Amino acid sequence: GAGLAGQRIRVLGWVKTGREQGKGTFAFLEVNDGSCPANLQVIVDSAMANLGSLVATGASVKVEGLLVAPPVGKKQRIELRLEKVLHVGPVDPAYPIPKTQLSLEVLRDHNHIHLRPRTNMISAIIRIRDALAFATHSFFHENEFRLIHTPIITTSDCEGAGEMFRVTTMVGEGIPQKDGKKIDYAADFFGRQAFLTVSGQLQLETCACAVGDVYTFGPSFRAEHSHTSRHLAEFWMVEPEIVDADIQDVMNWAEAYVKYMSQWLIDKCCDDMELMADKGCIDRLRMVASTPFERISYTEAVKILEEAVKGGKKFDNKVEWGIDLASEHERFLTENEFQKPVIVYNYPKGIKAFYMRLNDDSKTVAAMDVLVPKVGELIGGSQREERYEVIKERILEMGLPLKPYEWYLDLRRFGTVKHSGFGLGFEQCCCLRPALTTLETLFPSQDTQEEQICN
Repeated sequence: GAGLAGQRIRVLGWVKTGREQGKGTFAFLEVNDGSCPANLQVIVDSAMANLGSLVATGASVKVEGLLVAPPVGKKQRIELRLEKVLHVGPVDPAYPIPKTQLSLEVLRDHNHIHLRPRTNMISAIIRIRDALAFATHSFFHENEFRLIHTPIITTSDCEGAGEMFRVTTMVGEGIPQKDGKKIDYAADFFGRQAFLTVSGQLQLETCACAVGDVYTFGPSFRAEHSHTSRHLAEFWMVEPEIVDADIQDVMNWAEAYVKYMSQWLIDKCCDDMELMADKGCIDRLRMVASTPFERISYTEAVKILEEAVKGGKKFDNKVEWGIDLASEHERFLTENEFQKPVIVYNYPKGIKAFYMRLNDDSKTVAAMDVLVPKVGELIGGSQREERYEVIKERILEMGLPLKPYEWYLDLRRFGTVKHSGFGLGFEQCCCLRPALTTLETLFPSQDTQEEQICN
């Protein structure tokens, strides 16, 4: 701010806009170094540098100068009067990023993909992701969780859905077969099928049952064919596992984490949030950070939705007990019925994973989802099934082989303990979920994957 006037500094950044004034005797540059959304205005005298090379949008510049307070009435709080040019990275006239704001449609153009981080929106997303990653580690370390790095290549299908990317060294013709039909994975690198992980939860449980509360924060992969922003081929997951915790405890932890992250965004990232989010986003964050979450059972949620249908509300997806709630159902509960975050718990066992604890009614499991306005599901979690015979039966019910899960069953045989956990897709963190938040929007990728993720 103005309190810095009189200091000499060195600045390295990129020219967002530049214009010559006074018939080429001086120029104004708007320079940004990526640290915040605001630009620094640099005043350049033609005697100090070649104005033509400096005013080009996209040029990199390294300059020294004196910070001065601008004249009264100017919007800038401080500006730099250039004294020395140390470096200029020139720009070809074909530079495709204009001074004006770009639409998301233009950003999706493959010709711009490698230059996306230069735009205001994507640079804001980079800073927000960095802040939220730091906040995630801060939250769990403040609460004495230990960070565990779980495997990226695994032989376990955590979700039991089979929608996984296979990892193999066997390609092309001549792949060995067993019984003339199935691929013989005994000849593969790992000697059996291996996949990119969909979750680190199962491995995380082994550590929780040894050292107490733990968490992991890393990449996950889903081989789902989807063209929505809710389903990505690659994303990052935050997954804590809490010892001596039941379904009520895990709901408390999930709510505390979401509130912590929301407050962090308010305290640290308001400028970036205002730049790239809708007008009501900051108000929603304040509401999430300060309002107790509503808690209702799945059965209660279905009854509310059925009453809404009777009252004339139309949903694209049918409402009945046993369905997996759709995004429109989740948003109705948070935006219309309660107008705040909602935690739905005790889901039908038929739509949830094998590791979730079976309730006494034998129809539902101790699972919970945290739903937030404008997003829908933000977190999914559960109390884990700690009873050996029950979880063994659940694995068989899901049609999964027991052998790959023998080590997981051992956790129930050798010193079993009640424990719970949840998972949060980082791209949807804290009601954020702007149009482009994934790593694939920042870096070039295959055409087919790019089309899937950006549409």
